[in-house]
Amino acid sequence: MSKEITSRSEDYSQWYNDIVRKANLADHSAVRGCMVIKPYGFGIWENIKSVLDGMFKETGHVNAYFPLFIPKSFLSKEAEHVEGFAKECAVVTHHRLMNDPNGGGVVVDPSARLEEELIVRPTSETIIWNTYRDWIKSYRDLPLLINQWANVVRWEMRTRLFLRTAEFLWQEGHTAHASSEEAIQETLTILDLYAKFAEEYMAMPVIKGVKSANERFAGAVDTYTIEALMQDSKALQAGTSHFLGQNFAKAFDVKFLNENQKQELVWATSWGVSTRLMGGLIMTHSDDQGLVIPPRLAPTQVVIIPIPKPGPEIDEAADKIMAELKAMGISVKYDTDKKKRPGFKFAEYEMHGIPVRIGIGKRDLEQGMVEIARRDTKEKTQQPLDSAAKYIQQLLEDIQQNLFERAKKFRDDRITKVDDFDQFKEVLNTKGGFISAHWDGTTETEVKIKELTKATIRCIPLDNELEDGKCILTGQPSKQRVLFAKAY
Repeated sequence: MSKEITSRSEDYSQWYNDIVRKANLADHSAVRGCMVIKPYGFGIWENIKSVLDGMFKETGHVNAYFPLFIPKSFLSKEAEHVEGFAKECAVVTHHRLMNDPNGGGVVVDPSARLEEELIVRPTSETIIWNTYRDWIKSYRDLPLLINQWANVVRWEMRTRLFLRTAEFLWQEGHTAHASSEEAIQETLTILDLYAKFAEEYMAMPVIKGVKSANERFAGAVDTYTIEALMQDSKALQAGTSHFLGQNFAKAFDVKFLNENQKQELVWATSWGVSTRLMGGLIMTHSDDQGLVIPPRLAPTQVVIIPIPKPGPEIDEAADKIMAELKAMGISVKYDTDKKKRPGFKFAEYEMHGIPVRIGIGKRDLEQGMVEIARRDTKEKTQQPLDSAAKYIQQLLEDIQQNLFERAKKFRDDRITKVDDFDQFKEVLNTKGGFISAHWDGTTETEVKIKELTKATIRCIPLDNELEDGKCILTGQPSKQRVLFAKAY
């Protein structure tokens, strides 16, 4: 089965597409640029969603839902916002079809044109802040901490499953606060939450930082980001948290009566992660044999395979292990399909990235043993049946930690300091990864570097130390290094 996957070294892009297809994660749809998320892929997304949703609620956030359609005039109210999304918007102009009088099927009814066009949401700041104007009257109404799980549409011309599609799933948080300090703290709290999720659940190490002005979210004062590194040494923006200042409060006249009975504009944040995380998970851990899933996000953590086929003794042993694993909160499947041979099943579950595989055969049972294989290193071991469940419980934690440490080492080995532009280009073209370099702080220089190399400033790390230096392109003075990379 793994022969159907192109090797990473041969064609990384095709390898990625092969993994998505062969592991039954997603497929292309009849709508250009849109994807069908298949049940197995959606099972992983459901786990991502469940964990994140719990983390949001633990920090005081609640879920709501806002309309898919946004009046065009709303986007005109915040100038930077509309400029940032104008080229990606899908627009609804009519509300009815009719039979073609010439027999050509159905056509748009010209008499059903909308008085005002509706935008299919690319993001929800405008519709939400128009609503918040009615909800927020006093300091007693603040903070307002709301999240929604939804789909959005951004009309991308070049698409790739999970990483960049015209329609995708995500969550978007939108919060309102009485002070800038409180709003900034919210922004950083969510950034930390995203980093915790990425590292502790996805086993994907990330760098927390702030975006340059050129890379900032349209309409934000500051955009904070978590940046990850994929196995092809390209960066992936895995989540963003935006301090919006009072920009949207001004645009939609959202004010509150403070404790001194004076009117003030509200302070805002927004933040989100999307099904792009699925692409990050695939490209961080998978190999030439198929998908690799961190145990804490795997829909099925353990699979039991009878060798060569089910039977009373094997069934009894499988039932014992399953009962013990389920009592530990571990998801397990017993594959009793008699139409497939064990070897085929081994390859199939390796392709699907099941973290642990148990093989139960009569010969092993005679010795009171079962075979346990781990997906990350492909190591196999014989373990006593009576203690197999306890061994697997610890093994899943070991796999989770190993995947993180392996990805972290890969990432750390590909963070390179450079001090001039020739060295910058050489590292970018031969090694890739994150390049730590001085930049003069101007958008003009940032844009020029991107034009010359296709590398962008991924972030200014939050843990940066001040350091006198010279911009790699202009030679102008610089007080700190930033991280450049080619990125998805």
